[in-house]
Amino acid sequence: MNVILSIRPNFCKMIFSGQKKYEYRKRVFTRSDVDKVYIYATKPICRIVGYFTIDEVIEDKKSYMWEKTHKDGGINKEYFDAYFKNCDMAHAIKIGEVVKLDNSIDPKEVIKDFHAPQNFMYADFDL
Repeated sequence: MNVILSIRPNFCKMIFSGQKKYEYRKRVFTRSDVDKVYIYATKPICRIVGYFTIDEVIEDKKSYMWEKTHKDGGINKEYFDAYFKNCDMAHAIKIGEVVKLDNSIDPKEVIKDFHAPQNFMYADFDL
């Protein structure tokens, strides 16, 4: 099983360059068989631009999460704190192999009634 994550274009660039090795989320998928994450670059791109495999998904108290992952998280402490405001727990998806697509994909061409996911959506296909 795969998922599609909505990720801001600046963070997409950091993932492809290897600068960002963790993708932070307030909540993550519950299925244990997810092994590939398609990267949906949000506005103004609005396309699937690549994917990465998952090394692991970490769940921890947000203060511990920052200590464990901040060197490779691609964001500063202020952004982290603002994102996880009012949350006790934090999730970090450790990014494995990263592939940037030569030709990005308009998801509306491959997914009927596609709407950009607020957080993530399951995708039972392989691009």
